[in-house]
Amino acid sequence: MTATDPALTALSQGWCALSLLHGKIESHIERALQSGHGLSVREYSLLDVLSRQHNGPGGHLQMKQVADTVVLSQSATTRLVSRLEDRGLLTRYLCDTDRRGIYTDVTDAGLTLLAQARPTNDAALRAALDEAAKNPELAPLVTAVEELKVPA
Repeated sequence: MTATDPALTALSQGWCALSLLHGKIESHIERALQSGHGLSVREYSLLDVLSRQHNGPGGHLQMKQVADTVVLSQSATTRLVSRLEDRGLLTRYLCDTDRRGIYTDVTDAGLTLLAQARPTNDAALRAALDEAAKNPELAPLVTAVEELKVPA
């Protein structure tokens, strides 16, 4: 394969389209969450992920698992957790069974803010997808996102 190989060019164009779609969606949601709730997309995602934890077996995520889920490095996730903890939206505590483990829970204030922000996030996502669907290059990707089934 060469740099001008049609398969590579198509693959590259597909990747660029996917990247463009992601950027458009993220920036649209970012503006909506910031203006409506003072949250960034990453902060919203972190609160959302942590709000789904439970006290049963395997119910609490380790920081590496959280970082992987919100697509940040472990150190960036720790800084983000610290910022949200400073705002009273999260709390950290030591694991009962492993004193090296630190768990993070969403506070009542964090759950309230998340509940208020969720409709904003969902509406911004829908609006961004609807707008992107008007672009013939992005429309197939929008369809793929809309039809994606999340594993149970």
